[in-house]
Formats: sequence, C-alpha cells, structure tokens
Amino acid sequence: MSMLDTGVILFYFLLLIIVGALGVKRAKTVEDYALAGRNLGLFVYLGCLSAVILGGASTIGTAKLGYQFGLSGIWFVFMIGLGITVLGLFFIHQIYGANVTTISELLGRRYNKETRLISALVAAIYTMMVSVTQVIGMGTIIHAVLGWDMTVSMLVGGGIVLFYTILGGMWSVTMTDIIQFIVMTVGIFFVMLPLSLSYVGGWKSLSEQLPATHFDLTSMGWTNIFQYFLLYTLGMVVSQDIWQRVFTARTTKIARSGAVYAGLYSFAYALALSIIGMCAVIVFPTINDPQNVFAKMSLTILPHGLLGLILASVCSALMSTASGTLLASSTLLSHDILKQYWLKDISDQKFVFLSRMITLAIGVIAITFAIWIQDVLVALDVAYAILSGAIFVPVVLGFFWKKATAKAGFYSIIISSLVVLVGLAVEGLSSTNPIMYGIAASIVSMIIFSYLQPSSNMQKGNIVLEEWEDEQGAL
Repeated sequence: MSMLDTGVILFYFLLLIIVGALGVKRAKTVEDYALAGRNLGLFVYLGCLSAVILGGASTIGTAKLGYQFGLSGIWFVFMIGLGITVLGLFFIHQIYGANVTTISELLGRRYNKETRLISALVAAIYTMMVSVTQVIGMGTIIHAVLGWDMTVSMLVGGGIVLFYTILGGMWSVTMTDIIQFIVMTVGIFFVMLPLSLSYVGGWKSLSEQLPATHFDLTSMGWTNIFQYFLLYTLGMVVSQDIWQRVFTARTTKIARSGAVYAGLYSFAYALALSIIGMCAVIVFPTINDPQNVFAKMSLTILPHGLLGLILASVCSALMSTASGTLLASSTLLSHDILKQYWLKDISDQKFVFLSRMITLAIGVIAITFAIWIQDVLVALDVAYAILSGAIFVPVVLGFFWKKATAKAGFYSIIISSLVVLVGLAVEGLSSTNPIMYGIAASIVSMIIFSYLQPSSNMQKGNIVLEEWEDEQGAL
C-alpha cells in the first residue's frame, strides 16, 4: 500500500481522536455522558443508529458470505435491518418517554430489582462481546493493510476507540459516528460497489461467470436464514446499545422514523456488500481465509488514495459500533449495578468519572477477548445467543402480557442464560442452536412462574405496566 493510502488512514484516525476529544467539553452530566442529553435530531440520530448497527461483522462478514453464497449473503445484515425496523414500528412507543437509561432499568420497573440486576449482567456481557467483534475486525483490516502483527493491530484499533469513548461518552460517540456514517456510506455505495462491478465487467459479466446458486436468495439454506432471524432480528429489539441510541433522540417521532430509515439503510448495505463479495469470486477464485475478502478486494481493485478512503470507511463501521457497545456495557454496569447497590448517593461529577473508569476496564477486557477469539462471526454469534436467548422473551412478554410477574421475569433470565451457556459449551461457540434452547426455556419459565406467582405481586406488576401505558398515552 502506498504512503498516500497510509497517510489517509492515519489522518482519519487522528481526526477521530481530535473530534472525539472535543466531546469531553459537552459530557458534563451523567445524562450527557450516557445519552448525549437526549437531544439528537433526525439526521444525526439516523447516522448514529446506522453506524452502531453496521459494524465490523456487517461489513467483513457480509462480504465473506457474499463470496461463499452469493446474494444469499444478504440475510445476515438483512435480519439486523429487520430487527431495527421492528423496533421502530412496534416497540419505540413502549420504551421512549419512560425516562430510563438502560433496558435493565425498564425491566426493573416492570418486574423487580433482582431482574434489573441479572438482566444488566447479561446485557453487559452481550455488549462487551459485540465490542470484541469490532476489535477483531479492526485488527483484520489494519493487519491486511499495514502488515502489522494481528495482536498489535487489534491493540491499536481498539485503543483509539477506547480513548475517545472514555473522554466524551455519548457526545464523543455521536460526533465521531456522524463522520463515520458519511465515510462508510461514500466508501461502500459510491466507491467500492461500482468499482468492484466495473473491475469484473459489470453485472452482465458477473451473472455469466458465476454459478446460478450465487443468484439464489436461499442458497445458504433456510436453517441458516432462520437462525439469523433468531439471533439478529430478536437481538436488535432488546439490544442495550440500540436502546441507548433510541434514548438520545429528541422526540418519539424522531426515534421511530430514524429506526425505520436505519433498517432500510441496512437492507441496502447488505445487498452492496454481498455483491462486492460475489465480485471477489471472479477476482480470487480461491482464497485461504474468506474473512479477508473485503480487504484483499480493496487492495486489488482500488487506485491509491481511494484505497485509503475505503479502508477508512471499513474502520468507520468498526469503530462506531465498538464505541457504542463499549459505552452501553459501561452504562449497564455503572448505572444498574454499582449505583443501585453500592454508590446510591454518588455525585454527578464522580459518577461521570466512575463511568469513564468502567469504560476503560470493559475496553481492556474486550481487547483481551478479541486477541483470544480472533473470529468475528463466532464472537458475534456468542454475543447475540446470550442476548436473544435470555432477554428477548421477558422484555416482550413484559410489554404485552399482563400476567407476567416479577418472579417469572427474574427466573426466566437466569434459567435461559444457563441454558444458552451450557448449550454453547456442549455444541461449540459457533452453534446457534443454544439460542433456540434458551428461548424455549425462557417461554416455559415465564408461563410456569407467572401462574405460580402470588396474586398480590402479579397485581403490582400490572399496575406498573398500566402506568407505562398511561405515560405513553400522554406523550
């Protein structure tokens, strides 16, 4: 790679550090640090939401799936987009305006403080594991481009994100995400996609050279497609990093519209990356590691200067998701556990400092896990299996089933979490079956414990639910 491309990437990294550091001036209160003051307009909110849901796995993973399965590779990110669309259409009116910071806080209101505690732990593990996938992705790109050792590459990429996230919290994340959203949009849709098609002779040439299976939307198999639905569509609905972005919107209308638009953007992103992966089949008929498809394609077809921009766009997708999930994990631990049980009277200023320290600790752990796992899709599967298998059912039933009780919500999360973890241990980290076991265990637990629950507690849960409904009706 030329010095020009290296310079573009390094300049981009420096720009993010500078812009992210500016966020420290605006992160004066806990709400500023965690939620950017709940004051984002539609464009900024849309950019931030799109940037956080489309990270390293979405970019690198979809190009890999496009290489292996053709157009059927869209289903991974398509299901992410479907999840965020469902959230916007059916759930945002339930959660926006409740004046909470985390999904666990909302579960605590619906059920009890024990449920808030256990759900915070589970969701914190999930968000940290998503951060792990982004660090792996950054390491893959930096390693392929600059030739640095993979471990060093992950340390550098993860370290940059951790630095500006610690400083300014959600304001830094928001400011950098807008830059990242613009760069990744230009890089993928206006540079990489058209040049990839041009390099292989256009769509007609692509259709003539690839087998028919690469144009079959179901070539990866209905089982895999359904598993993506379970993992990512359900996961998006109950993901803390997504909810935390929802709470940054200025109004309910902005929150809902931005989520739907982000879903549509995800559909287009999935198609673009799958086509890029298909083009790579012609350029590289055989490749040792399909995970490197996007990086190798960029290095082969792009002229100097544009190559640096494209690789910066990939890093944009990675960094935006990493910063959002690091902050989400930190917020869950500091807001729902430390403050609730040990630091109830902590001042706002000290709590912001505590949040920064927790973010630092989570970032160090995430980078360590990334160095250990080093497979972006496996790490993401683990994250979403824990989230979807343990949290989805209590959240949805808590909203829509008035008979759901505090004991049911609490034990459902514990039992389904154990089922998912045991399933992953027995069947392997790459298996998605444990999520189905977890959902089944969660549904059964919710039903059994709800009907065994004393009526007084059930009525208390119904009162809380009715209060939510009254609040939403007043908005």
